Amino acid sequence: MRANANVELDAGAKTFASGLLPDLIAALRRSRKGDLVAVISGDPSVGPELEAWCRFTRNSLVDAAVEKGRTRWVLRYGEAPENVGEDRLVGSRLWLYTNFDCNLSCDYCCVRSSPKAPRRALGIERVRQIATEAAELGVGEIFVTGGEPFMLPNIGEILAACAAAAPTTVLTNGMLFAGSRLATLRSLPRERVTFQISLDSPTPERHDSHRGKGTWARAWKGIERARAEGFRVRLAATVSTDAEADEFRSFLDAHHISEENRVIRRIALRGSATQGIALARADLVPEITITAEGVFWHPVGAEDDDLLVSREIFPLAESFAAVRRAFDRESEHQRRLAMIFNCA
Repeated sequence: MRANANVELDAGAKTFASGLLPDLIAALRRSRKGDLVAVISGDPSVGPELEAWCRFTRNSLVDAAVEKGRTRWVLRYGEAPENVGEDRLVGSRLWLYTNFDCNLSCDYCCVRSSPKAPRRALGIERVRQIATEAAELGVGEIFVTGGEPFMLPNIGEILAACAAAAPTTVLTNGMLFAGSRLATLRSLPRERVTFQISLDSPTPERHDSHRGKGTWARAWKGIERARAEGFRVRLAATVSTDAEADEFRSFLDAHHISEENRVIRRIALRGSATQGIALARADLVPEITITAEGVFWHPVGAEDDDLLVSREIFPLAESFAAVRRAFDRESEHQRRLAMIFNCA
């Protein structure tokens, strides 16, 4: 998907050595922190120079695409969003995308899930092997997401396998807890399985505008159902602004939802989203994520090539090591740049 930009800068024949830098600085002066600026050039040498410049100046290069023989780089003006969980050990949490099909078509889904999306199921046999090896590696938490995991007829077996290895949280829209799926829910161990159910606003209007008419009411019913069955339930809101976040916090306060049972995150400019926070790999502390296609850096881009670490899932220890090596290289590079920048 082509990343939208607030400013489009056609470099023509200019490079950093021949006049591009003043033009780029002028474009940033017309921008606000967080805006996206696109630089277009037919000279591929601009790419490495632009990447190095972004690192030195604490901007982020978030996208690059070739269009009609010219490259369009997109950078975000200003420092990357503050990382949450920087002190969390890489590999202490493991994310599994069990599937990519969903009963909803949310307009900001970071992995483009919908009723028309191919399932791309991870499968029970791979999940069992992942769970076994994850336990041996000391994984402390497993997060199961999709798509909508409860679209899968064997989601009960999948969650049971994960919960046997580590405490497990399943991310769901909470709308399918009926019939055989309700029986599946009731079969799960309450002490090992948590439900994280999406609810984007205190009232239906905003939630339904993103997810579909009537979805807020059905999600709230799912929250009440999971609680009534004795499960811990976390409420997760995806918001566009700080004001929306504050509004949702007030709603959670009024309903006596504790801090550990609330998740409030901003829309990421990935997948189906046409606006939101643009995130590059350098912006994200790795959260090892496994899909049917391989091992990814973070769940927010679990189908994007820039966040792909390896096509090989097993042995899981090597997948974890590959992410750690990549993170160490990234961190070392950033430390070197920070020292150079600070001494200049």
